[in-house]
Amino acid sequence: MHMIEPARLKPGVTLDAIAEPTGFESTAASTAVIRGKALIFWDLKVLGKKKKLDAIDTDQITPAADCVSESLDTLDERWKAGSFRYLMPDFRARVHRGETFLIAGDRFAIGSSREMSPAGLKAIAEEAGLEMVIVCGNNMGDIFRRNALNLGLQVVQSPDAVAEARDGDEFSFDPASRRLTNETQGKTYDPVPLSAKEDEIRRTGGIYAAGRREFRSSIERPPRIEWPDADTARRLTATEQIVWAHRVDKNADVTPGATLRVYADLLPASDGTAPFAIHTFNQITGGNTIDPRQAAIANDHFVFTGKADDDKQTAIGRDFARLHGIEKPYYATPGDGIFHFYFPEQGLVMPGQFIPGADSHSRAYGAYGAVGMGVGSTTLGFGWSTGYIYFTVAKARRVVFTGRLHSWVSGKDIVLELLRRWGAKQSQGMSVELVDANKQLPIVYRNTIANMMAEAEALNGIFAPDEITDAWYRAKGITALPYPRFAPGADAAYALDETVDLGDVLPMIAKPFSPGNAFPADEVARERVTFDKAMIGSCTNGSYDDLLTAALVIRAARKQGASKTAKEFVIFPGSGGVSKQIERPEPRLDGESIADVFRSVGGQIRQSWCGPCFGQGPDALHAGQRAITSFNRNWQNRMGLGGEGYLASPAVVAASALIGYMAPPSELGLEWNPDEYGV
Repeated sequence: MHMIEPARLKPGVTLDAIAEPTGFESTAASTAVIRGKALIFWDLKVLGKKKKLDAIDTDQITPAADCVSESLDTLDERWKAGSFRYLMPDFRARVHRGETFLIAGDRFAIGSSREMSPAGLKAIAEEAGLEMVIVCGNNMGDIFRRNALNLGLQVVQSPDAVAEARDGDEFSFDPASRRLTNETQGKTYDPVPLSAKEDEIRRTGGIYAAGRREFRSSIERPPRIEWPDADTARRLTATEQIVWAHRVDKNADVTPGATLRVYADLLPASDGTAPFAIHTFNQITGGNTIDPRQAAIANDHFVFTGKADDDKQTAIGRDFARLHGIEKPYYATPGDGIFHFYFPEQGLVMPGQFIPGADSHSRAYGAYGAVGMGVGSTTLGFGWSTGYIYFTVAKARRVVFTGRLHSWVSGKDIVLELLRRWGAKQSQGMSVELVDANKQLPIVYRNTIANMMAEAEALNGIFAPDEITDAWYRAKGITALPYPRFAPGADAAYALDETVDLGDVLPMIAKPFSPGNAFPADEVARERVTFDKAMIGSCTNGSYDDLLTAALVIRAARKQGASKTAKEFVIFPGSGGVSKQIERPEPRLDGESIADVFRSVGGQIRQSWCGPCFGQGPDALHAGQRAITSFNRNWQNRMGLGGEGYLASPAVVAASALIGYMAPPSELGLEWNPDEYGV
C-alpha cells in the first residue's frame, strides 16, 4: 500500500552534511519601489476601449507548444518567446519599452498549472533590467497566484485600479506595503491582502529560499498523520478534515484564509511540468542529498508529437527518475496513461489522501475521496524536498445532487450544467463539497465532475468516500485503505450551499470558447452544427466505462442501420491499461470488444496521451476546423491554433460522429434503457 514515508538520505549522506537554515534577512526580496507604465489588455469586443479583458487563461499567456524546456540550463527560453504569442504578439517589445504593469480584468490566469506563464513574464522584464507587476480584478487564477508568489513576481488584485487604468498611465508599486499607485491619476490602491505566511514567503526570497530554510528540519521530522476527534470533525468539511489530519504543525488552525504546511501523500508531475520541479528540487536540496519525497512522473503531454525538442524535455524527467530510482508505478512511460487515470488505476490514489499535482486536473482525485488540487512546478519541487507544501485554506461551498438521472445524462452533462449555472463567477476559488445524496453517481461520473472543478476555478472538489467508493476499490482487489472513513461534518460551514436536481439536467454541449457556454444537446441538434472531427478520451472521459458508453450507442445505432461515422472519429484511452481492456470481449456488447465496435464504424484508436486536448500532435485542430469532443477545455486555440472545440459526453460525441452534426443519442432514434446503456 502506498503510504507517506520519512525522508531518505542518499547513501553516504549524513544529517551533518545538510546545511543549517539561514535567517530571513539573508534572502529578503528587494523593497525598492517598482515603477513603469500600464500595459492594458482591452476587451476588443467592446468598442471604445471601455472594458478590460476578462478570463485570460494560461493557454493564452503561454501556448502549449511553448511550454517546453529542452534542458535544465535553458528552462525559460521558450516560455519567454511564447508569452502572449497570439493574444499580443508585441508583448515582449512593449515590456522592454517600460510597459511593465500588466493590467487585465477579472479571472486573470485561470486554467492550468503551467508555471511557465508567471516565470516567462517575470523573465521578460528581468532581461531588460525591469520588474513586472500583474494587476487584475477579481478572482485571479489561484494556481497562477501561488506560482507568482513562489517566484517573486508581484501580483495585485484591485478591481478599482483595473477599472480606472488608461493607456499611458504611470504606475508605482511599493513591495513593502503592496500599495499600488496610479501616478498619472494620483490614485492609490490597497490590494486584496495575502495571508501572513504568503506575504512572508513573498518578502523573504520566495519558495527556493523557504525550502532551503526548512530543508534540514523537514528531514529531522518524521511525518505524522492524525485524524480529528468526532467533536472537531463535526465542524469541518471533508477537505478540511483531510487537511487537519495532514498538518505539519499540529496546533495550526484550519480556517478559511489560513496558510499552513500540509503533508502530501503523492506529488505527481507530467513530463511537461517535471523539469521546473526538478530544477526546484535541485535548488533546495542540492540534488544529491535525499530521494525525492512522494514523487511520481507520468509522460502524457509531449510524448507522441515526433518533435525532437519534446523528446529532449521528456528525457529530463526520465534521467531524473533513473538517477533517483523512481520506477513504475511511480514513473509512467509514454503510453502508460494520462496520470489522472494511471495513478488511481495503480492504487496510488486513496480516500483521505492529500495530493497536490503539477497539473490542474489533479482535482480529479476528489472522485476517490482525496483532496486533489493543481499546483505549479515550484510547489511540487518544494514538496519533493520537504514532504509537504504550503496550503491556504479556501472558503467552502456545497453542491448536493438530488433527484434521479435523466436519460442519457452522465457526469459530463452534470458538470457542464453546473458550470453553466455558475456563469462568469464560477466557483470563486472555493473548495467544493460534492454530495451524491441518492448514491447514484458511479466513480466514472464523479471523476468527470471532480476533474472539471479545474474549469470551475475551484480549489478542489471532493466526494467523501461512501459505498460506491468502496465498491470501486474492491473491484480492483483493494480492501485495505490507509485512512479511516470520514464524511463532511454536520456543522461544517459553507459560504454557498446549493442543490442540483439531476432530473432537471439534460445531455449538454458546450460551445466555444468556454465550458460554461453550455446548452441542451437537443437544442444544439436543431442548429445542425457540423464538424470535422469527433474525439473521445482525455483525463476527463477516457475510462473503460466512458468508452463502453460510447460503444453501446454505436452498437445500438448499427442495429438500426448505421455503418460508418460521417466524420473522422478518434479515440484516446485514458491509460495503457484501458487500451488493453477495450481489446477484450465485452459481454454487454455480445462478446465484441469496445475497440472492434469503434473500428467497425471507422473509429481510430490512438495511444493514451493528452494530445489534441491541449493542441498537440497530429490530431490537433487546424485553423478553421471544428471538433466535438469529450475533452475538458474549449478555450480559444486550446485544441489547436484557429480551431473550434465543443465539449460533450462520450455518448453525445459517439452519436454525433454517426449523424454528422452535433446531437444526442435520441437523434438516432435510440430510446434510453438503463439496463442497456447505463454504467
